Amino acid sequence: MFLVIDIGATKTLIATFSKRGRCISRTKFLTNHSETAFLQNLHDSLLPFLSPKIDHVVLAVPGIVQKNYTYKFGNLPWSNNIPLMSLLKSLFSCKISILNDANLATLYETSFYSGKVIYLTFSTGIGGGIAKNGFLLPSSATFEPGHKLYQHHGNLVEWEDFASANAIKRIYYTQASELKNDPKINSDLISRLLPGLTDIIRRYNPDRIVIGGAIGDILPRFQHSLIKELRLSLPAHHKIPKISPAKRPYESVIYGEYLYAKKHKK
Repeated sequence: MFLVIDIGATKTLIATFSKRGRCISRTKFLTNHSETAFLQNLHDSLLPFLSPKIDHVVLAVPGIVQKNYTYKFGNLPWSNNIPLMSLLKSLFSCKISILNDANLATLYETSFYSGKVIYLTFSTGIGGGIAKNGFLLPSSATFEPGHKLYQHHGNLVEWEDFASANAIKRIYYTQASELKNDPKINSDLISRLLPGLTDIIRRYNPDRIVIGGAIGDILPRFQHSLIKELRLSLPAHHKIPKISPAKRPYESVIYGEYLYAKKHKK
């Protein structure tokens, strides 16, 4: 059995998977931005999952990871040496892995397709990864689409500041998933997605772009209109990649963690 933990800027999800990929149990709690409070919450939330049947614990974090240690958390105000590994080792005696959440989500969401596939997730920020034929490319390690600067309403700002699910919530005072299926709203969403998507297509020439998070959840509402706008925004000769919603827009990370655990058995 595998235990997976997905630390997000808003919530933390814990789940267990059978070795065949069935999600057995799950729980979640709000991610406290106080390091001390978060570590205590994580410790207490893991206690019900203690079991000798756990073969591998995989922890996903929204930051840079090297040799199972984290630093440079994205949208979380934590220090670089928060003792996540120490906490897990105090509870579990099995194999423990800490990895970047966007790479894990990419691992899952691109596993269904051949060719070069870019995964984008729209949540607190905008993250993602790059894979080819199911394998992460080296360029994925430095892929930070949400921090690219684009013109928006006359100002040069980061893409995630006006196109992330968090930004959409600030503008419409509701979750992106709860927005009305309204032509004006859909047109506005497309205008927010276009700068980053056209830039990504020019730079990486992908065969497909998979969109996850809250925007991926509602993508089918305006998917065809988005593709039409991309054709108008790019040179006529430029290949337009297929645009697809994520298979699991809110759970890509934990299923990526499962795939990683399965591929890295003892």
